[in-house]
Amino acid sequence: MIYNYIVENYKVGEPIFLKDLPGKSRDYLRQEMKGLVDEGKMERLSNGVYYLPYTTAFGTEGTVYVGQYVEKKYLSAGGKVSGYVTGMQLVNQLGFTTQNPARYEVSSNAATTRQRKDVFNGIEIYVYKPVAEVTERNKKALQFLDLMSVIDKYSEVSGDSLKKKLRQYVDSVKLDFQVVKEYLPLYPDKIFRNMYQGGLIGELV
Repeated sequence: MIYNYIVENYKVGEPIFLKDLPGKSRDYLRQEMKGLVDEGKMERLSNGVYYLPYTTAFGTEGTVYVGQYVEKKYLSAGGKVSGYVTGMQLVNQLGFTTQNPARYEVSSNAATTRQRKDVFNGIEIYVYKPVAEVTERNKKALQFLDLMSVIDKYSEVSGDSLKKKLRQYVDSVKLDFQVVKEYLPLYPDKIFRNMYQGGLIGELV
């Protein structure tokens, strides 16, 4: 029974995508999931997305958090690397700005157009099509190049402080600049200026 499979493979509150569940017939799976929802064993989050219901420590009904949804749908679909955080959200996460983005921004293989918007519990998620398919090998390089394409626009840090934070970042993720150079031609020329100002242009030599 599909319910036993879900209990064994998913945590409470974790988003469960119908397309990831085993079964030859999607229609049959939908019927099974509908029955489980009707019985109170599952909750339907949106079309094709479910989760195991649970009660929080405060006694309230639990739900799926946007970060979990984004991770499963756009960043690690099917358990494989499929995207990364980008834009102002990335700049904020790395400490280059104190501005809190009002939306999620991700670059993901799930995108079929240059840009589209998803909405989860009222929170906007902007999904961008990457310049190349995101893989475990190139994820860090593409994310770095995305960062360098917007660092001049969003960063509140400059000068030596900028250089120091960028160096800490590339060292912490063990960035392979040989991979970076492979994808550099796919980005605008201002990348070179931003890397120079960030003290990283020498890495391309």
